[in-house]
Amino acid sequence: QVQLVESGGGLVQPGGSLRLSCATSGSIVSIYTMGWYRRAPGEQRELVAQITSNRFTNYADSVKGRFTISRDNAKNTVYLQMNSLKPEDTAVYYCNAKLSVLDYWGQGTQVTVSS
Repeated sequence: QVQLVESGGGLVQPGGSLRLSCATSGSIVSIYTMGWYRRAPGEQRELVAQITSNRFTNYADSVKGRFTISRDNAKNTVYLQMNSLKPEDTAVYYCNAKLSVLDYWGQGTQVTVSS
């Protein structure tokens, strides 16, 4: 029943911006902890940003000051605004919804930062 669908990925130049969206089923974003993870080629998946149901946020050190996670409960959507993008941000980005033992993932969206 829980579905997560990412969109907004693409090819951007270094220093550019991109906004990812994660559309969810039901009222997931209002009660689950929502997060964005990424996996670069040859590397492990890492947490990029996280937002709780009471709107506490957490960011990887590598993206602090550049990325912003937000949620729109009315639209059941979570966003990741990415500014000042760097080539090392290139990865597949995944949306995640977590609540206790419940853990759901989207299919991912590719972000490529290159000249």
